[in-house]
Amino acid sequence: MIVRIMGEGQVTLDDARVAELNALDDELMAAVRAGDDEGFHRTLEALLAGVRRLGSPLPDDSLEPSELILPSPDASLEEVREMLREDGLIPG
Repeated sequence: MIVRIMGEGQVTLDDARVAELNALDDELMAAVRAGDDEGFHRTLEALLAGVRRLGSPLPDDSLEPSELILPSPDASLEEVREMLREDGLIPG
């Protein structure tokens, strides 16, 4: 799966690794729904760090269709609320 972190670039992420990130995605969705700004920022950073750690960066000059787009680390709670689907940012 190709994942784009807005403002940073793209990484390839093995589909099996996506499941590892679902718990953080659920935690992020709960923080957004509760309006917990501190928990939201902490969990968003952990989610993005997990994608960076588990994924392999694509070259900067590569532009592949992204299957998943995640917000930038400085995204607001409201911006992410607009991006959320029923099952969070990460399908599954």
